[in-house]
Order: sequence, then C-alpha cells, then structure tokens
Amino acid sequence: MGYSALRAPAGLGAPIGPGFSQNRAGTAPVGARVDARVDKSGRTSAGPSSEAGLSTLIDSPDRAPVDKAATGLAREAGGDCLSMSRSYFHLHLVSDSTGETLINVGRAAAAQYEGVSAIEHVYPLVRSGPQLERVISEIEAAPGLVLYTLVGHDLTERLEAACRETGSPCLSVLQPVHALLQSYLGADSTARPGAQHMLNAEYFKRIDAMNFTLLHDDGNLPPDVNEADVILIGVSRTSKTPTAIYLANRGLKTANFPLVPGMPLPESLETARKPLLVGLLASPERIVQIRQNRLLSLKADDSSLYVDRSAVADEIAACRRLCAKHRWPTIDVTRRSIEETAAAIVDLHREHRLKFIAS
Repeated sequence: MGYSALRAPAGLGAPIGPGFSQNRAGTAPVGARVDARVDKSGRTSAGPSSEAGLSTLIDSPDRAPVDKAATGLAREAGGDCLSMSRSYFHLHLVSDSTGETLINVGRAAAAQYEGVSAIEHVYPLVRSGPQLERVISEIEAAPGLVLYTLVGHDLTERLEAACRETGSPCLSVLQPVHALLQSYLGADSTARPGAQHMLNAEYFKRIDAMNFTLLHDDGNLPPDVNEADVILIGVSRTSKTPTAIYLANRGLKTANFPLVPGMPLPESLETARKPLLVGLLASPERIVQIRQNRLLSLKADDSSLYVDRSAVADEIAACRRLCAKHRWPTIDVTRRSIEETAAAIVDLHREHRLKFIAS
C-alpha cells in the first residue's frame, strides 16, 4: 500500500512557503472523514464512502494519538475477500533547512510498523519566530509526534515548550549524533542551518553529472564513453533511466544503453575501461507486466513480441550471456527499489574505481 494510503489529489493546495505545512498524506482538515474506494484491481482512489470502501477518521485534538477504531478495507480478488485495518497518526517534521533529513528518517522508522501510516506535515525553512508560531498553531490543531532539526537554541526551546503543552512527544533527530561527535572530537559545533546544502565543489559536481546523464539517455552515448562513470545496459523497461538519474544526483555521470534484439552492441562499450558497466535484469513476468501497462497507456497493439513472454525471456537470457562474456556485474531489479539498485551500483563503482586506479 506504500507509505500512506491517503494521497493528496494532484493540483490541490498552494505552494509551500517557509513555516507552512505540506501534508503529504492527505488534505482533509482535522476531524474530517476521509474516504477511499478500492476497485477490483486493488487500486485505491479518493471518493465517497461505499460498502466496499475505506472510511478513516483522522485524529482530532481530543482523540488519542492513533485512532484504533477498525477501518474495514474489503477487496474482491478472484472471489476471495481480503480485510485489512489501518491506523493513522500525525507526524510533524520541522526543519530550518529543506526537511529531507527528517522525511527520510521519519519514513524509514514508520515503515517498520505494519498497519500504521503517518499523515506527514512538513515545515521546511523554519528560521524565525513568526514562522515557528505558525508551525506551533498547526501542531496544536493536530497533535502527534514531532521530529525536528533546528540549530537555533531559542527556536528549539519554544518548540519543545509548545510540544509539552499539547502533549506531543518531540525529538531532535540530529542531537544524539551531535552529542556523539562532540564527545569524540572534543570540539563544539557551529550552528549553521542547511550547512550540508552549500554551493561547494560537490554540489556543482552533482549538477554536472545530472546534465551529462540527461544528455546521454536511452542509447545516446558520448563520443568518448570513458567520460562516463557508469553505463547501464539492459532490455527495455528495466528502470535504466530513473536509476541513472538517481545516480547522477549522487554525483556519478551515468549513461544508459538499451539492448534491442537484432541490434549489435557498440564496439566502444566492449572496449571501455574507465566506466563501470552494469547489466540490469528482471524476471520475464515483471518485464511483460510493465510493457503491457506501457502499451496500454499508449493505446498501442499488445500482440507483438514486445510483450511475448517467450521473446522477453530470450532477451533477458541474451543480456545475461553478454554480461557474463564481458564479466560485467548484473543486478536483478525485479523486487528492488530504485534507491536499492543505485546503492548497489555505488558500491560496485567504488570497487571498480579502486581497481582502475591500481591498474
């Protein structure tokens, strides 16, 4: 079901400014009832409640932090009926920077609890008293857990006092790390909001990598392939492009090349030494499913070899043989997220770079 069952419809809400909440799980006011319909394919969509739907009461200030009232989710699948119940709680993420650290920490922790989803309220760039007061007013309207990364002492004290008044547990996510570093290094930290987002050499390296990756997508290889740090190869629909873009955001210049039946591999790839070449694989069933959805969205004919399971299996087998021939590592992305695939590639690139330097 993903991180939260409730999603804001596209186009709702005004642009988010400093100190204003971005409710990432839904837009219903406190105490409102949020309805969702579940069709026979299992997809959830917002709409009026029905007998085969989901109706959830979002916590109001006078309710317990997590609404334990069972919410029935009935879904018919091949005659079987699946019942699920899910509880929700408000998670306030207050940051004097972009809020990315809090979002990642909050989601990583909440993902460990089945049957519970967080209604996220994100407040980025909170750096003044008036901005914090607006945040506090929203916390008072919808009490819940509060995670924050504020370096200003006065802002921290005011937020913690407000949380005590509303009975909302709060935690400074970075404070334990700061305490450990201070104890180990024997030095005090300098309070600088958003210090990790400085326009330094590392930042411009990422921008350069992003420009390179966008220019060399889907077989548009550079004249000199050794300009790339990573080159992804694989059959169609193995997430080459999104993985390449994610790697670019990590500072790796990434190109990708699709393997098409009957089309030879460029000689430049077979002789490349500097870049790490990685083959992305997936199960035939997964590839066929993605390709069928792709053709459906394009309203194209789905009777071609493009979605024939036997032909797809041959494509994947050919990719395996090619990678084995050149001793290129492969990654099965069938059940991997883009982040997990990219993390594995970053680790492989680190080893590859050390070997290249040593040679």
